Amino acid sequence: MNSEKETFQQKNYISKSLYYRFSQFVGFLLGARVSVALLLTFALYVSTFFLFNQDETFRKFVFDFKVHGIIFCTVLTILAGGIINQFYDLEKDHIVKPFRTRIQSFIKQKYFLYAYLALSVISLGVAWMISHRVFAFFVVYQFFMWLYSHKLSRILIVNNLTFVSLTLYPFFGMMVYYERFSKKVFLMAIFLFLILLCIDIVKDTLTKSVDKAFGYTTIPNYFKSKTTNSIIISLLVITMAVSMKLILRTGISGFMAYYFASGLLMMIFCIYLLLNSSWKSKFLTLNILRFWVFVGIIAMLLNGLEGKL
Repeated sequence: MNSEKETFQQKNYISKSLYYRFSQFVGFLLGARVSVALLLTFALYVSTFFLFNQDETFRKFVFDFKVHGIIFCTVLTILAGGIINQFYDLEKDHIVKPFRTRIQSFIKQKYFLYAYLALSVISLGVAWMISHRVFAFFVVYQFFMWLYSHKLSRILIVNNLTFVSLTLYPFFGMMVYYERFSKKVFLMAIFLFLILLCIDIVKDTLTKSVDKAFGYTTIPNYFKSKTTNSIIISLLVITMAVSMKLILRTGISGFMAYYFASGLLMMIFCIYLLLNSSWKSKFLTLNILRFWVFVGIIAMLLNGLEGKL
């Protein structure tokens, strides 16, 4: 009888232990924002091969270990940035993202900091082996990642501009690496900057009261709702103008032409939703814009494959 009881307790302990370890693993993935890192990695590979590096063959690109090294460093830096950001935003996330913070509670914060340091050091070590210029590039990237989380995320307008700039920083690095400067690339960069800026401001409207309570001065909690809506709508109108410029003046074709053309209708629909001013319409707008960024990556991939084949 005692033997059966001990066996049951051991199985129960193992079951709890596995659950605890799995919860720790999931908590780390959420804390490091692995999904964001994976999406950016995919976007970097697609844009690097089909936009910045149009002259190399696929075989040559596959064996270009310098490019893979840079993207690897970027992924580690993004993971480290996600960890340090959640460290500084922990109190706010308890209210805004209760499920995520509960899962993350299975890991002590000191282990997140150890992971942050390890990822940063490995990234800089690999960057140093590639070249001193790449090392300097990632030192700047990591410094501003930390500075954004520590200070800049609380400063009006600077928070939005810094967040979007840090998101686009790796793409700018690849553009410089391949020396791929053109009117089309420049306008596409502006388009992406504007749409990401809209996403960030709309996201802030959904956490307006919490941001204010924790000392984050954002556009929605500094200006009136009507003014904030006007700013977002104005940005969407400018984005539409950039889309028109891309279609009419750069000779863009294929899937990307369809993407920017249909994007005009998508942005008109988002403007219609924002005029409603309800929480539900803003939430829907946020997810439509996020989805449209992902659609843009797929459109670039299909457009590139069409061009190569």
